[in-house]
Amino acid sequence: MAWTSPDDLHAQVQRRWDRGELLAALVAGHAAVDAPPLAFPWRLRVVAPSSSELAQRFAEARGWASSLRAGAGHYRLEERELRHREVGQHSLPDVAWVDSLDAALALIGKTADARRFGALVATTAGQQPLLLPWLARRPLQALALAAAWPRLLAVVAWLQAHPRPGIYLRQMDLPGVDTKFTEAHRGVLTELLDLVLPPQAVDTAATGVGQFARRYGFADKPLRIRLRWLGVAALAPWGAGITDITITQTAFEALNPPVRRVLITENEVNFLALPPVADSLVVFGAGYGFEVLAGAAWLRHCAVHYWGDIDTHGFAILDQLRATLPQAQSLLMDRATLLAHADHWGHEPQPLSRELPRLHPHESALYDDLRYGRVRAEPPLRLEQERIGFGWVEQALSVLQPTGESE
Repeated sequence: MAWTSPDDLHAQVQRRWDRGELLAALVAGHAAVDAPPLAFPWRLRVVAPSSSELAQRFAEARGWASSLRAGAGHYRLEERELRHREVGQHSLPDVAWVDSLDAALALIGKTADARRFGALVATTAGQQPLLLPWLARRPLQALALAAAWPRLLAVVAWLQAHPRPGIYLRQMDLPGVDTKFTEAHRGVLTELLDLVLPPQAVDTAATGVGQFARRYGFADKPLRIRLRWLGVAALAPWGAGITDITITQTAFEALNPPVRRVLITENEVNFLALPPVADSLVVFGAGYGFEVLAGAAWLRHCAVHYWGDIDTHGFAILDQLRATLPQAQSLLMDRATLLAHADHWGHEPQPLSRELPRLHPHESALYDDLRYGRVRAEPPLRLEQERIGFGWVEQALSVLQPTGESE
């Protein structure tokens, strides 16, 4: 039966709750919020029996009307007259109205939730009125954060009083606020802080939760780079026999080791297993974060070789590396290596399709074949670097030339 039931009326109001409209109405009217209040009464759609249905299913229609009337505690019904020569004249519900916000909330059982949200609005209006538009846009998210909201407001107020503090998050001493709380709420705090802090207190170039500290001027743990000396162990520049070290970005920039060649690989086992190569060191991968290498001026005078997977993401990482180190060459990311290891081909789950402008012509040709499925149509093809035969790796390393010589 397609006739409207009390549950259908409930669902019509529930949808407006799910869109945040009912809670947002509690914010509208404040000076900081540019949104009109909801207009009542609301008309709810009612599908009622037609004249022919009334005659054919009279008992059902009468039961339907009774159930709709019985549920009318929080909605108001308007009725219309139907006349039929067989069953006579009858009055049936035709339109339902919700006359107020309180009635709408009561109909779907959200009165207590709305009261709790109203308390958030009152607190925010008193402490941080500039955040009221956020409450109007994200009312359901705010309601879910009700228990944490006073602490979130405390963090906002603290940063207003201490812009770009230069301390670690751990050192922000607020009741109930610890590092884990702040880190767990970095996303919402970013939205709130951007609304209230002056432009000079926000580093807009730092985006994403991973750069929260930098964005708002907190001290951040130093980035670290792992590298391994590939020359004779006894001649390692940081001490005899010490070949594998991890240092801060600042230390890496000041390192200036006696090398002519730097290899970069994304795989830790490959990083550890690379054989000796004169005047060389290897850096354990940086993924898409090669900005960490940008400040090392000594790298610009080295031959740089990147060894990644032969798949679309591997070439995208190579393309990104060249934005920082334009002289970077690919290593073991060529068609001959791919075809020689057909037994080890795998599946790339989410291949890329965008253009990569920094690839060299032979790399672009292979990248195009991979993204367009020309090597093997389905599934998208990849050759992971750790699946390449080690003898093949040793041969490739043996023909590397020092800086300035032909490759």
